Amino acid sequence: MSKPVYGKNAAQSRIVEKIPASIWALVVALILFLIWTPFQVGLFNGQQVDFEKPIYVAALLSGFMLLVWVGLYYKKFKLEEQRDLVAVSALLLPLTYALSLFVAVSHYMAMNMLFIQSMYVAIFIIALYLLKQKQLNLVIQNALLAIAYFIVGFGLLNWLGSWSFAGSLVGWFSNTVQGGKYLDAVMTDSNGLRLTSIFQYANTYAAFLMAFLFVAVFALVRSRKWYGTLTHGFMLVPIIVSILLTLSRGGLVLLPVVFILLLLFLKPAQQLLWILQLGVAGVAALAITTPITDLGLELSTKYTTSAALKGWGYLLGASLIVAGIGWVIQRFVAPWLQQKLGSWGSRKLTGLWIPLGSVVLVAIVAFLLIGTSASKILPANMETRLENINFKQHSVLERITFYKDAVKVIKDYPILGTGGGGWSSLYEHYQNNPYTSRQVHNFFLQYLIEVGILGFIVFMGFILYIFYKYIRGYVKRDKDEFNNGFFYLIIALSILIHSLLDFNMSYAFMGILVFLGLAGMAAVMESKPLRRNWNTSWLRNSYFAVIAIGTVFLLFLSIGAISSSAAALKAKNLLGVSQSYEEIKAPLVEALKDRPYHPESAMYLSSLDQQVFSQTKDEKYLVESYSVLTRALKDEPYNKSLLAQLVSYYDLKGQSDLAYGVYLDNADKFNWDIDWYNTLISRSFTLGNAAFVQKDDAKKQQYFKTGLEAYKHVVDGVEHLKTLPPEQMQGRPFSVTPAIALNAGKIQFMSGDIKTAAATLKLGLSTDYTDVQNREIARWYLAALKKDSGQDQAAYDLLIAADPTEAAQIDAIVATKY
Repeated sequence: MSKPVYGKNAAQSRIVEKIPASIWALVVALILFLIWTPFQVGLFNGQQVDFEKPIYVAALLSGFMLLVWVGLYYKKFKLEEQRDLVAVSALLLPLTYALSLFVAVSHYMAMNMLFIQSMYVAIFIIALYLLKQKQLNLVIQNALLAIAYFIVGFGLLNWLGSWSFAGSLVGWFSNTVQGGKYLDAVMTDSNGLRLTSIFQYANTYAAFLMAFLFVAVFALVRSRKWYGTLTHGFMLVPIIVSILLTLSRGGLVLLPVVFILLLLFLKPAQQLLWILQLGVAGVAALAITTPITDLGLELSTKYTTSAALKGWGYLLGASLIVAGIGWVIQRFVAPWLQQKLGSWGSRKLTGLWIPLGSVVLVAIVAFLLIGTSASKILPANMETRLENINFKQHSVLERITFYKDAVKVIKDYPILGTGGGGWSSLYEHYQNNPYTSRQVHNFFLQYLIEVGILGFIVFMGFILYIFYKYIRGYVKRDKDEFNNGFFYLIIALSILIHSLLDFNMSYAFMGILVFLGLAGMAAVMESKPLRRNWNTSWLRNSYFAVIAIGTVFLLFLSIGAISSSAAALKAKNLLGVSQSYEEIKAPLVEALKDRPYHPESAMYLSSLDQQVFSQTKDEKYLVESYSVLTRALKDEPYNKSLLAQLVSYYDLKGQSDLAYGVYLDNADKFNWDIDWYNTLISRSFTLGNAAFVQKDDAKKQQYFKTGLEAYKHVVDGVEHLKTLPPEQMQGRPFSVTPAIALNAGKIQFMSGDIKTAAATLKLGLSTDYTDVQNREIARWYLAALKKDSGQDQAAYDLLIAADPTEAAQIDAIVATKY
């Protein structure tokens, strides 16, 4: 792949085409769109009302831009080459998500993904034809770089305590800025303080930084102007420091992988320049990371001007030095390397030697930082993160578990998938242990789950064809570095590779960057004339008709979704401050008018109605609560909150058997929810005991059988968790709780299995006899022992000491005939 040399691009005309003002207006709109989107938490598809409105607004804006493109390119568009068919085939991507709506396990989340996929395709089609024009291509490249550099600076402003200033820069167009501060641009978790910038998630920010680190190096090496060299060189240190501040192990592991892959595309002289520039910047970044980390930790608790200025002094000083050295390398070393290695670069396979050497170099550096005391040069939190990089580390084991569980979902939903958000809805049914992860942490597996084999083949065929045709053309032709599309390859390849280990593409801004990258590659890929005559008027008209009709339809849907989302968010905010039923209800009704399946709105309104019923005993409120819930559950059958709300409805109606039925019928959806099984066992005992009192032996046996089966599920689950690797965390608590032991023990006792009942009850027994529940456990435990001619004198003495009346209650239980 290292064959190409500098020179003219045969596919590019030297004649500068005059670009109409209307096209420039579309470019400006696209750039403004790219400025707005990242500061909406990167358009995170968080499957909650707090995150959804910006996604709908972005879908609306991209749809408007696509309609403008239709108007501008209607007469210019021709189906003459393979590139044009790629633009046509892009429409299949949202179509597969539309098909998955028919089998979606969550209509709400499936619709969100349809909006997102439609937005991606709109951006792809628009960018594909804009980027074919050299002048527009360069403008968009520079805009992307400027936006990325601003995001890096924005993150560091927050790290070094200037969150108020950072918030003021974007607060006028970002709802994520609250109280003058962009929420969670710096976050604290179990690993310490982590830089997340716009994403509120450190690992995705690391993926973004990795992509634009390599873009910055590429821009630096190709730059023909001194100010370009200095600018891109200056940004290397802030980007590398930011990567380190994310504490992202996945970023550190995959960064050298992507780096070596990208080197394969370069000539030997360029490879050495990349290594030199990154090496210089890396050394400088490592030298200042510890003081910047310490100052960030200090500034997070108390802001002082001196500490902030000191931090900026380290950062700006190192950046200026690296920029200067970078300029020297490009001014003097680059021409010398080109002269010495120019002829070598034209030989076959010569481009492999330096990447292979880089693998060895990376291995040595990794060994030094992970296996020796060289890691002491890093801050303590980074040193700890590096030391924990291994295949037995809990996050690696957890991801492997996610992937195995994902395959289970795919086997059950193979063709059309589960619809968008399917994993989030279904994972509790398929999970191997009680972890909490609404994301698969692998974009490709998540995509396969959502659209099935059919949709996955379409998607992979689409992106692999672009990569194949781009690489095939890249290795064949001469080119200059501004027009070869490599800028876009870096972005798409970096993000997609990192998405093998994380859910970066759940941030629609990252998806937009990937599809921009694919468009940039497709714009310059090898594109042969079509063998048959596709360029007929009816085909062209049909294509534009499909785009126009589909876009207009989605525009109407997005307008409704925006209105619904705004109303839902208003109601959510009112819940904490208003006591007026009518005031809160009005926006909820508005939210459910267009989206009766919206889970949060349905839950809020049904809960509100149930609260009012509890106060007024007016049945109309219960009727509305039930109507809202059952309508929403038709499209959201796996939503635990809605199911719990339905249980509350049945309890208020006095229909405890139907409430129990909700727990029983849906238990397999939440296999590792100990609260769900605790309640199921408790209700099984309560209803079984009521049936015993009423002398209905058949019902008693039915309820008790259910309770014992649920208890066995818990016991089996506890045993299964013992087989997990010791390094892997089990996730949420899952054990035989005192309440479970009590109710299961009672059921076993009343079923005549006395010895087993004693053993079960003993599992829940503690030494705290002031606790009412523990005394009840002890009472039944001692009764079981007495009935089986056994005793536990120590437990008996403690119980009687706490409450002398317990002796009579034990005897009463023993005497009762069940």
